[in-house]
Amino acid sequence: MFLEPNYTIHQLIDRCRAGERKAQELLYKQFAGKMLGVCMRYATDRMEAEDMLQNGFIRVFQKMQGYRGDGSFEGWVRRIMVHSSIEYYRKHHKMMQVVDIDEAGHEPSVNPIASANLDAKVLMGMIQQLAPGYRIVFNLYALEGYSHKEIAEIVGITEGASKSQLSRARTILKEQIAKMEGKSYGYAG
Repeated sequence: MFLEPNYTIHQLIDRCRAGERKAQELLYKQFAGKMLGVCMRYATDRMEAEDMLQNGFIRVFQKMQGYRGDGSFEGWVRRIMVHSSIEYYRKHHKMMQVVDIDEAGHEPSVNPIASANLDAKVLMGMIQQLAPGYRIVFNLYALEGYSHKEIAEIVGITEGASKSQLSRARTILKEQIAKMEGKSYGYAG
């Protein structure tokens, strides 16, 4: 951990609860890098992700008294960042194209070898290029582990819409991977 030499994470949390600016700065420095990565998954660009990060940390410090110590502190911060990012997105963008589950269609198969060779940065770039509704549902389900019921509550859509958004996002990503596979092996697409 990156903490100052004489502070444990619990001491730092207590100092943040007491409103100490230095402790808040240290906590921010400790988690900002990882949490920016979380925000990047919901943002359209880095500048927007940085805004989401700032809003998220404001909420972390506002809610610090409510942290009970159940589970990891990092997980608690991450959850706030996800919710804060979605709230930011709602305020600044039109929300979701909703596709009915019956229209989601069949998902094409992808060569597992091509998928295994896919660079994480490339995949994250593909995810960032998804339409906002697809990206949010995909991130919440595939990367954050939320259920469709939870996603429906968080985002304000039905469970069926959540399922169809995920299905469509997967289809788009598989199509993009298939195109990449064709390019990387010199096949005509």
